[in-house]
Amino acid sequence: MAAQSSKIEWTESTWNPVRGCTRVSEGCRFCYAERIAARFSGKGMAYEGLAENTKAGPRWTQQVHLVEKLLEEPLKWKKPRRIFVNSMSDLFHEKVKLSDIQRVFSVMEKANSHQFQVLTKRAERLLKFNPKLPWPPNVWMGVSVEDDRVTHRIDALRQTDAHIKFLSLEPLLGALPDLELDGIDWVIVGGESGPGARKMEESWVIEIREKCADAGVAFFFKQWGGKRKSKTGRELDGQTYDEMPE
Repeated sequence: MAAQSSKIEWTESTWNPVRGCTRVSEGCRFCYAERIAARFSGKGMAYEGLAENTKAGPRWTQQVHLVEKLLEEPLKWKKPRRIFVNSMSDLFHEKVKLSDIQRVFSVMEKANSHQFQVLTKRAERLLKFNPKLPWPPNVWMGVSVEDDRVTHRIDALRQTDAHIKFLSLEPLLGALPDLELDGIDWVIVGGESGPGARKMEESWVIEIREKCADAGVAFFFKQWGGKRKSKTGRELDGQTYDEMPE
């Protein structure tokens, strides 16, 4: 099977060996993955039983599982690429067994021609399992941080043995004046997009960009967001920022 190409600006492909998720913080309120999963939740479809459309909108059904047939897909992809792992879920979800997380890491370790980008909101579980996971250089580990209420996720990430540590500050829902970047290699910033998107202030983004410049951390500006992100674009002060960790 060919790799699933991605329109996400900071990656090239996606690989989803885990399906299903649940909301964990304010950044999940208008989750794009939840919307997509609900759309493809009919009988015989990829997300059958994992999400549903309700009167309150799309909702996960609390079911999460490893997809055996997708587990070794990256080993079949010959062209080296940057791969976002579980763009539709969270590898460190409470219902994903440690043994299954280890199996995913084993595949990433074997498929060492690729770079794998793993992103979680469940930083405490990441830190708990850190000693039981291999950390090859081609696995980049990140945490999502939407506002200053969840910056503790960054502290947990710092304590892991990942070679490349990154932050996804998306959807950015507030300023992060106390953001510390010690031990961080890369920062992605993006506004919320789609129905109900909440506004991101330019001053929040500029402050983060300056902190990255001062700390020598790669800065990637993904998007302004909004109901239609294609209209707002991704320029900041007249330029695009596509910096990547070395």
